[in-house]
Amino acid sequence: MTALQTRPVRRAGASPRPVSRSERVLGKDWRMAAAFLGPTAVLIALLILVPIVLSAVLSTTERHGAETVFVGLDNFTALIDDQLFHTGVINSFVFTVYAEIFKVVLGLIAALILHHLRRGRAVVAGVLLLPWVVPTVVTAFTWRALFDPIFGSVNTVLTATGIGPLLAAIGVVPTWPAGWLSDPTLALSSVILVNVWKGIPFFAVCFLAGLKAIDNGLHEAAMVDGASPWQRFVHVTLPGLRHVIIVTTLLSSIWTFNNFDLIWLMTQGGPGDATAPYVMVAYSKAIQQLQFGAGAAVTLVMVPVVGVLVAVLVRLMRSADGPGDSRPSRLSPAQRTAMPWVVVAACAALLLWISPHIFFQAGVVLGVCVVLAVVVGRVASAFGARGNRRASRLVSGTGSGVALAGLLLFTLGPLYWMVVTAFKTDIQVIQHTSDLWPTPWSTEQFEALFTGAFGRWYLNTILVSAASTVIALICAALAGYALARLKFRGAQGFTVTILLTYVMPGALLFIPLYQLLSSFGLVDSLWSLVVAYPTFTLPFATWLLVGYFRSIPPELEESALVDGCSRFQAFYRIVLPLAKPGLLAVALFTLTNAWNEFLFAFVFITKDELKTLPVGMQSMIFGDVVPQGQLAAASLLISIPVVLMYAFGQRFLTEGLTAGAVKG
Repeated sequence: MTALQTRPVRRAGASPRPVSRSERVLGKDWRMAAAFLGPTAVLIALLILVPIVLSAVLSTTERHGAETVFVGLDNFTALIDDQLFHTGVINSFVFTVYAEIFKVVLGLIAALILHHLRRGRAVVAGVLLLPWVVPTVVTAFTWRALFDPIFGSVNTVLTATGIGPLLAAIGVVPTWPAGWLSDPTLALSSVILVNVWKGIPFFAVCFLAGLKAIDNGLHEAAMVDGASPWQRFVHVTLPGLRHVIIVTTLLSSIWTFNNFDLIWLMTQGGPGDATAPYVMVAYSKAIQQLQFGAGAAVTLVMVPVVGVLVAVLVRLMRSADGPGDSRPSRLSPAQRTAMPWVVVAACAALLLWISPHIFFQAGVVLGVCVVLAVVVGRVASAFGARGNRRASRLVSGTGSGVALAGLLLFTLGPLYWMVVTAFKTDIQVIQHTSDLWPTPWSTEQFEALFTGAFGRWYLNTILVSAASTVIALICAALAGYALARLKFRGAQGFTVTILLTYVMPGALLFIPLYQLLSSFGLVDSLWSLVVAYPTFTLPFATWLLVGYFRSIPPELEESALVDGCSRFQAFYRIVLPLAKPGLLAVALFTLTNAWNEFLFAFVFITKDELKTLPVGMQSMIFGDVVPQGQLAAASLLISIPVVLMYAFGQRFLTEGLTAGAVKG
């Protein structure tokens, strides 16, 4: 006890160390910050910032045979009359807007159901999370098989229930049976549906966290004032979720606008160019036609669109962390009220003009959902107004139960079909027998799967995912701690740079990265993936850990420093053990993102023995020959590790994300 008391006294009595000029200019911790941030800064500079600059340089060149010549802005001016580019931009815009509308609506419905669910909430939430967890390649091939007009089950089920002929009668689909992926009027709508299926869990989880943060006292006060459930939802719930809805939608919009893998795996941009996004146009020009300049121009010309979304996102996140913006608004209250409706009306008019058939299809689906919700709400409110609370609760509970059942069926149906198809024989798949329950169950598909290169692809995926996760985890832990704790000039700017690179689309990087790796002879090597994957794993890992380190009380480190520990020892012995939930959450996310990645692996790897699972599964399709059973078996095997990791790490994931989201 005496030693503990005297140690601070000696430090307090000692003469203070003079502050050097460099410390006054750069901050007292700049040397330690340089050491901690060095690896992350080097990787971000070499893998993200340099490729962006290289992409800008490439966009001013054109390949003539073996030579590359400077052409100035010719690649950009050529896009003005490039019909394929116009189609790609329109497809990306339509794909993004409709997908976000449905993800917001259905995600909000799912979050409200889970929020009011009294029993089994954790189980239902885990089930609803499955579409988000399973790899994109699994999502694409499962839905592609379901939409198949011959072997799929969508047309069969809709015909048996009478829904399919009804859709044709009211004009939602042109003919019945429908060619979901072969009909130009249905293909993009079908891909949007699949993107919505995969994105609902992300929105539901974010909205559920927002609902838990709303003060229950506001709802109780509204009930005392006689507000109906609909009025409480409009005037209490929606305003409370405003920030969460905007941030979640902006993040998802950036990802969706730059989507490549889902569309390529389902349709490869067809039929014709009906589903080709602008990223696929860039891929076609740069990789297939070897015109890197033209491809780079396609990606760069869309940077302002993504840049606006990123700027709004950064401003919202920074305003959430700091004090609100106290500057007076230039708009009157009436103008602020009318502004959202003006934006909605303008977007609706634009969508109606460029895609009238999808506008009608989406309007019918949304209309049915809204009408059913309004009817249930009105009936429940009517019973409540008459004092019959039991009937009101019964109507509300029945409506919520039906909605939950429909949501679970929509979520689990494709996954169940994937599992049972994996255990069918080729005869059962071809003859369309035993659709819902294989008779008998067979391991034929798994045996055929491992006679090829599937085992090698599995090993490649494990090696690349593990290596890239270790790199991201080490660098992110050092950089996150420096940004959260150390005092140095430029910390805020580096944090913003991390956020910007986090939302930077891979579509902007794959062309210059391909050329950069080619110059070093790394293309067609697993090292190309290990080097490239930190471009999307490291920024997210760092951003999340900054928030988590800030949630750890700094007094613990100060005590260790007083007791004689160095800054690195305090970080290693005190902070890292306390940050295990955050580190495990980061490891889980980076590992699964690397496990699921398709674009870089598809561009950088061509040798069959070096492919990863997503690219290898895509290569199993030869023209019109689609091995449905083997793809289902492969999908099951690639999904099991990811699902198990999320199941065992769910507690750490929730704790890590909660702290990171609050402080990040």
